[in-house]
Amino acid sequence: MNADGRRVSEAEYWAFYYEFPDVHYEWNNGRLEEKPVSDNLTYWIYNWLRALLDEFLKWHPIARCTALEHGFRLALSDRVVIRKPDLAVVRNDNPVPLGDLDRSYRGVFDLCIEALSDSNRAARERDEVEKRRDYAQAGVREYYIVHHNPERLTFLSRGSDGRFQSLLGPDGIVRSWALPGFQFDIRDLLGRTPLDALRHDPLYQAFVYPQWQQEEQARKQAEAQRDATRIAAVTKLHALGLDPMQIAEALDLDRALVAAILDTR
Repeated sequence: MNADGRRVSEAEYWAFYYEFPDVHYEWNNGRLEEKPVSDNLTYWIYNWLRALLDEFLKWHPIARCTALEHGFRLALSDRVVIRKPDLAVVRNDNPVPLGDLDRSYRGVFDLCIEALSDSNRAARERDEVEKRRDYAQAGVREYYIVHHNPERLTFLSRGSDGRFQSLLGPDGIVRSWALPGFQFDIRDLLGRTPLDALRHDPLYQAFVYPQWQQEEQARKQAEAQRDATRIAAVTKLHALGLDPMQIAEALDLDRALVAAILDTR
């Protein structure tokens, strides 16, 4: 039975509604709020961002993620709320570590990401207005709102004045302050560019499949060394008076290759 809007105590929320089956509820100062559902395209865009973040943290393990509807308690100046971000990040230097067996988080997340639901006005305002205010006041470092509509994409960082400011640069690139080095182009986000297609892009080279780049570099170096060895051998045998056919047979090379090497000498 849907309990959205029902008044319950915080103790009742943790005991009965925090892990309520089938429906996810947040708690806003004594009232239950059902978490709305996002559309598929928004989910796919959110999932791309999550995959990129996972790749970044694999090579730069400065934080840990949780996305299992883990809630955290925000003791604000005028009320208490319990929120469940769709994805949350805790830096390694956060005073409250993310425990392996925890089912909620007892600190303040460093980064919260929400996949926006626009099924109704109240759902939009909860993410775009209420949570923005709550997260800023509670000390969340960054807050991202993901949606398939570019006009509803929001990437915020908390400034020294306690207010959120946009992380989106005029070049269309989001550069995280909470996770130094994590960055992405919103065109790649909206287009869900395959990650393997980004590995040569300077924007992503430091964390998208860097092992592929290392392997490719090693292969190119090996090929260059092989070519240098062949050229030296062909040149030496040619200086000794062997013709291209003899050189090809002696080195087990294609005659055309030998001819090409000699033509460039």
